[in-house]
Amino acid sequence: MSTSTLLSDSKLTELMHRAGIRPSVQRIAVLSFIANMKSHPTADDIYCELAPKYPSLSRTTVYNSLHALAESGLVRELEIESGIKHYDFALHSPHSHFICHNCGRIYDMDIPAGLENAAMPGFSVDSIDVYIKGTCLVCKTN
Repeated sequence: MSTSTLLSDSKLTELMHRAGIRPSVQRIAVLSFIANMKSHPTADDIYCELAPKYPSLSRTTVYNSLHALAESGLVRELEIESGIKHYDFALHSPHSHFICHNCGRIYDMDIPAGLENAAMPGFSVDSIDVYIKGTCLVCKTN
């Protein structure tokens, strides 16, 4: 699973146009942060990171942008922990997530082999969400 290629603002703007979203400076910044980071941020993480660079950015703008981006299919909402939404770029290759119960960091992982064919006969799969929980290597060695 390779997600290391950075997406330019012009490419993200093109993706937003194709998804029917009017690109604004703030929306592009929100999408760029999600698409180009591997941190699986919350809305608050995004706001705290971007607010110093965009003084007119409000938490409401971040939430509205995330809602529009999720509705369009450009980002995915991950609710690994009850009541806490994290965001992931939906156009990365399909993958699962590992969350460390010690430090809380979320890691991308390949989907376990054969899982994409696990649906019952006659069922149609729209998405697969796999959340694996445990202790990450950093916490395990400390």
